[in-house]
Order: sequence, then structure tokens, then C-alpha cells
Amino acid sequence: MAEVLVVYYSRGGATAELARQVCRGIEAVSGARARLRTVPPVAATSEEVAPQPVPTSGAPYATLEELKNADALLLGSPTRFGNMAAPLKHFLDNTAPLWLSGALAGKPAGVFTSTQTMHGGQETTLVSMMLPLLHHGMYLVGLPYTERALNETVRGGSPYGASHVSGGSTHAVLSEDEKSLAQALGRRVATLAVQLESVAARVRD
Repeated sequence: MAEVLVVYYSRGGATAELARQVCRGIEAVSGARARLRTVPPVAATSEEVAPQPVPTSGAPYATLEELKNADALLLGSPTRFGNMAAPLKHFLDNTAPLWLSGALAGKPAGVFTSTQTMHGGQETTLVSMMLPLLHHGMYLVGLPYTERALNETVRGGSPYGASHVSGGSTHAVLSEDEKSLAQALGRRVATLAVQLESVAARVRD
């Protein structure tokens, strides 16, 4: 089985819902399984309380060992001024040992994000998550316009990755097109992971 690690940070729930839809796409691929993980918040000041070692609810925190052992990776973050959120950046900044060993090189990866507004920096946020993955030597997977929902969506969706536009809503309600594209991204990354694992298995044999 090819294991696809889905790592996200979410405060309002929209990115978390995208992550769940991505997992649905992964699980639809024969020979692939999803592992859903989040990252802890970071303390901006010394007065803030450090995060607990285990989340009180939801997905467990991702570890570098899980990232090393995964066959593929999907990253998700809300937009912060056109960039990924600090907690996800902090997690990626700590992956230097994996970069030094080349542990992620040659593995497929994809990205997804959410914003409140249509022009809130979704594509720059997606690219900001891609850059560390390129440095790790990963194969980036996007969404082609052969995906019907990418042509029809009036909210989230980008060739760079799946996305959601909340419109200021406090409820994480994805449109059908946003769900479709998130699932498509998961399927595409998982399919490539399975194919690469199959090739590697033949080489080993």
C-alpha cells in the first residue's frame, strides 16, 4: 500500500474540511491509503501558552518520522497575507534533516488552501507551500483543466491545487466543485504514488 500523508493547519475548519475531502480522493485509489495529520499552533509571544503535545481533538500532530516514511504528501494551510500560516511554515522549517538525507526526493506532493475572499492570495499561498517541496526534490501535482469542476467553479479551485473561498462564513461549507477538486487532487497524488511504488517494486525484484 502507498501511504499518502495529508498534513494541514486549520483554525476555522475550512482547511480541515478540504483535508478530509483530499483523504476521500486518496482512499478512492486502489493500493493507496490516507494518513491525516495536523500541526500545532506556534506561540507568537513568550506570554502565550505552548501547544499541548497531543491535540485535544481532531487529527494527531504530524511527525518527521511519518513524513520520512510516507510515499506521498499533501499540504494544506489557510492564507496569511498571501502566504502559508506560520504553524505549517514552522513544521516545514524543521524538515532540514530530511532534506540533508534526501528522504523526500522523488515522492509526489500537492497543496491546498482556503481564504475568506476570492482574491485573498490563494495562488501565492499554494506556491509558497510548493517552494519547500521543490527544494526537497518532490514531484508537484496540480489540477489540470481536464477536471470539469475547474472550468465550472465560481469559488475555489486552481491549477496549482485545491482551494476554498468562505466568503466570510464562519461555517466550513465547501461547494460541490470545491469538494470535487479536493478529491481529484487526492486521487492524482495517490495514483502517482501507487505507480511509483509499483515501479520501485519491479526494480527491487
